[in-house]
Amino acid sequence: MSDKKIAPSLLAADFANLQSDIEMVNESQADWFHIDIMDGVFVPNISYGMPVLKAITKHTKKFVDVHLMIVDPDRYIQTFADLGSNMLTVHYEACTHLHRSLQSIKNAGMKAGVALNPHTNVNLLKDVIQDIDMVCLMSVNPGFGGQHFIENTYDKITELKALIDAKQTSTLIEVDGGVTDKNAEKLVKTGADVLVAGSFVFKSENPKNTISELKNSINR
Repeated sequence: MSDKKIAPSLLAADFANLQSDIEMVNESQADWFHIDIMDGVFVPNISYGMPVLKAITKHTKKFVDVHLMIVDPDRYIQTFADLGSNMLTVHYEACTHLHRSLQSIKNAGMKAGVALNPHTNVNLLKDVIQDIDMVCLMSVNPGFGGQHFIENTYDKITELKALIDAKQTSTLIEVDGGVTDKNAEKLVKTGADVLVAGSFVFKSENPKNTISELKNSINR
């Protein structure tokens, strides 16, 4: 069984002490940094933009997983590559020409991810799954941290895993939203490869320990 990954979401970090939170993740057992970019149009919230991402990637020592919750993401693909993104995830719902977007991301030297909102069916990816490095299943409605996990996500993981197996691709499955120690093990058993954890990590007493416990629980 391959090593399952934990990707702390910096959206839940303390923005006034971002560097110390980044250093904590660097020193922890986390595998990736998960960074949400929101434009206030595609989702009803604004997170941070290019200057902050540039400052973040200066300090990160791990794989940088950037999740774009923005309209017309194609405009910024090269910019995000230049800013140090290793994986760039765009929303299915925001891309008119998804195949072209995926090719552009790969041509810019990044891995290509596609995120699906809770209401979007995984079968819509069947014609492009072989071009996708990772599918990010939103297990909350995107836009704000600290929301409750949507239980239907387990069924979506099962369906997506079946599609990936049928097409014989090595696409990873990421789950983003409401991940805690209560559902992490079940998510991985169902087929998830990468768990994004925000509030559960950063609002805990000892975030570094919380990451270790999560990581150990999903790789038993």
